[in-house]
Amino acid sequence: MVAAKRDNALVVVACDARASRGGVLPGMPLATVRAMHPALDVIDHDPHADAVLLNAIADWCDRFTPLVALDGADGLLLDITGCAHLFGDEAKLLNTLTAALTRQGFAVSAAIAGTAVAARALTRGGSGLIVAPGDEPRAVAPLPVAALGVDEAIVRGLRRAGLKTVGEVLARQPSELAARFGEGFVAVLRQATGEDDAPISPRRPAPDYVVDKNFPEPVATTEVILPTLLALARLLIAAMERSGKGARQLTASLFRSDGAVRSISVETGQPVTRVEVVQRLFAEKLDALNDPLDPGFGFDLIRLAASVSVAVTEAQRGFDTTAHQAEDVALLADTLAARLGARRVVRYLPQDTHIPERAALAVPVQHCPPEPGDVPWPARADEPPLRPLRLLQQPEPIEVLAGVPDGPPAQFTWRRVIHRVARAEGPERIATEWWRAAEPGLTRDYFRIEDEEGARFWLYRDGLYNVEVTPQPDGSGQPRWYMHGLFA
Repeated sequence: MVAAKRDNALVVVACDARASRGGVLPGMPLATVRAMHPALDVIDHDPHADAVLLNAIADWCDRFTPLVALDGADGLLLDITGCAHLFGDEAKLLNTLTAALTRQGFAVSAAIAGTAVAARALTRGGSGLIVAPGDEPRAVAPLPVAALGVDEAIVRGLRRAGLKTVGEVLARQPSELAARFGEGFVAVLRQATGEDDAPISPRRPAPDYVVDKNFPEPVATTEVILPTLLALARLLIAAMERSGKGARQLTASLFRSDGAVRSISVETGQPVTRVEVVQRLFAEKLDALNDPLDPGFGFDLIRLAASVSVAVTEAQRGFDTTAHQAEDVALLADTLAARLGARRVVRYLPQDTHIPERAALAVPVQHCPPEPGDVPWPARADEPPLRPLRLLQQPEPIEVLAGVPDGPPAQFTWRRVIHRVARAEGPERIATEWWRAAEPGLTRDYFRIEDEEGARFWLYRDGLYNVEVTPQPDGSGQPRWYMHGLFA
């Protein structure tokens, strides 16, 4: 039995069959249940764990249809339109699904109907029900109104009016119901009877192309998984080629026989139209996994999907040996991204700004591959360079001793090391971009510093002395100094 706190009282939110036979029902106060059955075990409700488990079951249900939606905290909606014939028929699909979940230790109630509301309501009346198209009014008529999943206040209002079943509610005029309970309730009734429908909102969009392979006996080794992915890649590439498409994102889903699902995704900078490229990317991805695939008792289904596909334009190739350089660079970037991660393979784009840390924007190279018309980097005319080639990821605070408050430092401490200044150049004053910032920042005075050991640094004072930062008699309010870069 599971209990949770509701309105400052502990109530039962779920119970097993044994507790139900003893008269325990969800919603009963826990004190009442303990008085009836002192020996019952009580577990605290953990909504987060329930949500994680429901999402895991939804992942497993992807083997039946790519359109799986969450239905409250304890239900799933599957749009099996066009999928039932892959399992024989609707009855075989329903039996396969419920039997597999039952073997995993779940209590399952499932039904098939023409609308989501009708299917949801029928699961409250029993499991295994399949309603023929147009037969929804007769199927839902004997069900209690609460099976529709409407607000509890509507259920109480209908019960006070003597309307306890859906059939009794359907016997009333829609205008009467709308006037008392709102148009939303009438819309639910229309969906329950199949007169209207509302599409479900799947957890993730359906992939553009999908191929999969079932195994009569579960497989568990990479020697079987990689050749299977290669065979599926041939089918997938052939299907996309007929439509003039290429894949930009590929996802391999491996369904374990115990219900767990393992997914591996790779992204590409250019549309993939070759099978060997797919094989190479997934081989790199599998080799680079920090947490190797745990096959458990083996995988009984492997699926390869093109989550994102784009149109491919064929280009005429000449005899120029450099014609394939762009493709070779893109393939190298895809391979490195598969092994290291897409966010670790980046290119830097120049930005129109004078703020040092904003002068370059790092973007994944797969999302922004080099193009002939890219904005070039400004040429460096200073020699030796006035700014360092290497900037720290974040400016680091330092302690500075200066001859005059607004002059260059004579000595500074950075990372617990004291540096005595031999030479200093500056300041180079950089003001904040007030037109971009919601609140204007402080003006920076940058100095090029060389210490007695010959190391060269780029540091700045944050704030103009006695203008933006005013010292106080107690010694507070002094400008702060930061290390921003190192010269080679």
